[in-house]
Amino acid sequence: MPPTLDPGANAPGATDPGRIRNFCIIAHIDHGKSTLADRMLQLTEVVDPRQMRAQYLDRMDIERERGITIKSQAVRMPWTVREGGRQGEHAVLNMIDTPGHVDFTYEVSRSLAACEGAVLLVDAAQGIEAQTLANLYLALENDLHVIPVLNKIDLPAAQPEKFAEELAHLIGCEPEDCIRVSGKTGEGVPHLLDEIVRQFKPPTGEAAEPARAMIFDSVYDVYRGVVTYVRVIDGRIEARDKIKMMSTGAVHELLEIGVISPEMQKAQALGVGEVGYLITGVKDVRQSRVGDTVTINARPASDALGGYKDPKPMVYSGLYPIDGSDYPNLREALDKLKLNDAALSYEPETSGALGFGFRCGFLGLLHLEIIGERLEREFGLDLISTAPNVVYRAITDDGTEIVVTNPSEYPTGKLAEVYEPVVRATVLTPNDYVGAVMELCQGRRGSLLGMDYLSADRVELRYTLPLAEIIFDFFDQLKSRTKGYASLDYEPSGEQKSDLVKVDVLLHGDPVDAFSAIVHKDKAYNYGVTIASKLQKLIPRQQFEVPIQAAIGSRVIARETIRAIRKDVLAKCYGGDITRKRKLLEKQKEGKKRMKMVGRVEVPQEAFIAALSTSDSGEGKAAGGKK
Repeated sequence: MPPTLDPGANAPGATDPGRIRNFCIIAHIDHGKSTLADRMLQLTEVVDPRQMRAQYLDRMDIERERGITIKSQAVRMPWTVREGGRQGEHAVLNMIDTPGHVDFTYEVSRSLAACEGAVLLVDAAQGIEAQTLANLYLALENDLHVIPVLNKIDLPAAQPEKFAEELAHLIGCEPEDCIRVSGKTGEGVPHLLDEIVRQFKPPTGEAAEPARAMIFDSVYDVYRGVVTYVRVIDGRIEARDKIKMMSTGAVHELLEIGVISPEMQKAQALGVGEVGYLITGVKDVRQSRVGDTVTINARPASDALGGYKDPKPMVYSGLYPIDGSDYPNLREALDKLKLNDAALSYEPETSGALGFGFRCGFLGLLHLEIIGERLEREFGLDLISTAPNVVYRAITDDGTEIVVTNPSEYPTGKLAEVYEPVVRATVLTPNDYVGAVMELCQGRRGSLLGMDYLSADRVELRYTLPLAEIIFDFFDQLKSRTKGYASLDYEPSGEQKSDLVKVDVLLHGDPVDAFSAIVHKDKAYNYGVTIASKLQKLIPRQQFEVPIQAAIGSRVIARETIRAIRKDVLAKCYGGDITRKRKLLEKQKEGKKRMKMVGRVEVPQEAFIAALSTSDSGEGKAAGGKK
């Protein structure tokens, strides 16, 4: 049992900033962040033992089912130091549990901006992985103090001594400085909490200055409207103050103010360094923008805080309701999700085949998959999503520049240059699989930037790769070629000139925009053959013959034919002259020809869903593999 906690240690609004420690937990996927957070909640006794469950801070069903964190969660915990020179000191810990997946790096970057320190967690059985490095560099960019921690030391396969040396070499400390813990058994966690109080600095801010608080997250509550999560930098915000959003100038009266511990607790005020929530009862989701600065209307601050860098979408996909009347509901659902996930971007678009929908930008394939699933679960929508694609920049012969987010926007005619986005990819792999990884990257038009040995048997490979080549099944292929040992991280790295073409799909001579794709010239034939054979199986037979063609401009590169349904017109002829039978067949032939002239091919909705579902191309597996 922990020592008796100071009853006022967790009282919001009455906390001396010198007792506060704001920190987050960062790590690669599946290195035990949420499990470690569970043990901290138990040790600090902020959760009733009867309500405790695994992954306590993962609130969404989808997070619990997949075993991944999608949303950062902030929680306030009291702690009384147990050992060392500060023994008996009462502290207040504001912890943020962050996602580990590369697609949710924006969540991590926002969390880091609200903290003074970061706990870097490494699995003692797996060692440093690609996202570990990415998150470490992110923390160092934000000038945070980093405490290296080795987790899962209770596993039989754990090698804490070996990985402590690797981690110490990376951060520039001694191997004994790496704290060893087990999130599962709780071993070493009290010592880690003591070290957090000892090593991390308390927040700094001017208590006498006008109030300034940074919005680092927000959610939509059906009954209470927009709930805004803030970190107070200067001054003090009190209940019933009138607050002002500095970017929009909107003024709202506060209905409630408080802290998350881990459920909402009302407070009278929030002071310097405190993390809490504000409720104004506003239902308009555009009123609370992540990165905005909140101040007091009666005594406003003159300068806003820095805010966050807007994330750039890496992958685009169209989302269309199966039932056209759901379009307004989809717009409303996207508005509310945007509030909850600032990395999502969208704009309306129309497709001749699919009707009205939205062109949405995502940070990666898992992000796309999660948003689609949340729209279906939380808002009860049935959606079709088009095949993911990236943003291209085309320059025509007369120098006009066109940004292409959708294959239907790709200009016809001769183009001077086409640029595609590239990423700088970091792959960490055991020494034995270097050849397989190099072969895969070169097959995807990658160019090697360099390679380093992190230890005798682990290699870091750095490649420049076109984004379009890695958004489908690259991760899946990487895992299968390295028996699951390799890890991948990537970040945008500008663009490069490329030889790209647009492949159109024609049904009975009419182009269907939903099936068009922009691909590299060398892969155009494969795409054409695949989509044509897929559609031949999916589209029902008509009364007339239907050609399915894949074409680049006016040149057809692949073709399949759906044979016509034929009624047996000779069924009523029993014997008799052959000319009678011929006459009936000629009459049928004329009818088929006339029907072919006026016939239109109706593509059933199921065929669209099946043809555009990217599971065959590895998207589902790629996203699943990155959990």
